Amino acid sequence: MPPTKTNLAGVAFGIALSSFGAYQMFKLPPVLPLLLDTYGYDRTLAGGFMSIYALAGLLLSIYLGRMIARQGPAMPVLGALGVMILGNLLGLVAPENGIVVLAGRGLEGIAFAVLAIAGPTLTNLAASARALPIVMGLTAAWIPIGQITATLLAQPALGGWGWQVLWIAGALGCVLLAGWTFGRRGILPQGHKPGAAASEDPGITPRERFLLLLGGFGFLVFSGQYFAYMTWMPQYLVEVHGFSLDGAVWGYLLPVVVLMCFNLIGGRILQLGIPVGALLTGSLALQAAIWWLLPWTGSDWTGIVSVVAYGIGGGITPTCLFALPSTVLGAGRNAAAAYGLMMTGRNIGVFLGPILLAWLFEFSGGWDLSAPIFGAFTTSGALGALWLWILLRRPRG
Repeated sequence: MPPTKTNLAGVAFGIALSSFGAYQMFKLPPVLPLLLDTYGYDRTLAGGFMSIYALAGLLLSIYLGRMIARQGPAMPVLGALGVMILGNLLGLVAPENGIVVLAGRGLEGIAFAVLAIAGPTLTNLAASARALPIVMGLTAAWIPIGQITATLLAQPALGGWGWQVLWIAGALGCVLLAGWTFGRRGILPQGHKPGAAASEDPGITPRERFLLLLGGFGFLVFSGQYFAYMTWMPQYLVEVHGFSLDGAVWGYLLPVVVLMCFNLIGGRILQLGIPVGALLTGSLALQAAIWWLLPWTGSDWTGIVSVVAYGIGGGITPTCLFALPSTVLGAGRNAAAAYGLMMTGRNIGVFLGPILLAWLFEFSGGWDLSAPIFGAFTTSGALGALWLWILLRRPRG
């Protein structure tokens, strides 16, 4: 059963864990043009600096979800933060060696997979049934919170402090979060004892699993096109629209701010009773339209409208996806295994998106192929969400 009163400290802790993981992932894009210019990385390898996070999650998310449900989050989170420190240090010691940087990002990705499951699970368990849609909106804001933090910290980095400040801040943040986790370890969920698991949680039924798999496909599509968009947006603004490096960073920040606002607005819409499947279908359809219209979008008012509209769809979509486990399973159940299942879809998308967009650029010598390919890809996600909506309308059983 969900708590009768929301545990604000628990919500804050869960959001901090997942947002810090997002910061670690997104500390790269704002300084990627500088790194490409300084170290001459191959573009496909540079796309892999983002996608390696997803590969780690793809291999581990289902296992980690079950482990956190069984053991509780305290020890996995502490271990993950230790691994993440090592990943940050690898990026600092040999930035000129792309393979070493890739290995460091891979270690960060392993740690990220733990935080991406533990954070939403803890916020879910800390929320009352009435507050759950709003809390899920806050949970979905983990990515923009991390992006905004990284982008703001990139300003002094680009202004002369050096890109390394982002990696140093990442290592220091690990230490601070480890202290917070250690201090809360006695009140965090302890997980299911092996002999009691069946009585404490009925498990995921075949119907629930299929609905979660459809949600995982939605996560795959959303993450694939979103991470491609956000990884290469600064470079696109510099090369196609002639932005300065500082201007590209601020242009990159605009959709992220809009997105975070609509994470919360999406939670409020769900709280008013709008079906999660309907809202998810509409938000993915809006993002698909932005991709299809990209060839007619310039650096004038059309570009501003496009970026804002993309942020609206990008904000509502993850709110729906993070609300889906509680919609499918019911409030109050430990959703770690469900999040592990859905995060597998998310990680496939994160792995494919940035590399695919980089490969399309190398193949065509420009950005023209990105619009129809990612437009069709996102349209398939909207159709999958429509199917999910239809199935959710049917009675259980």
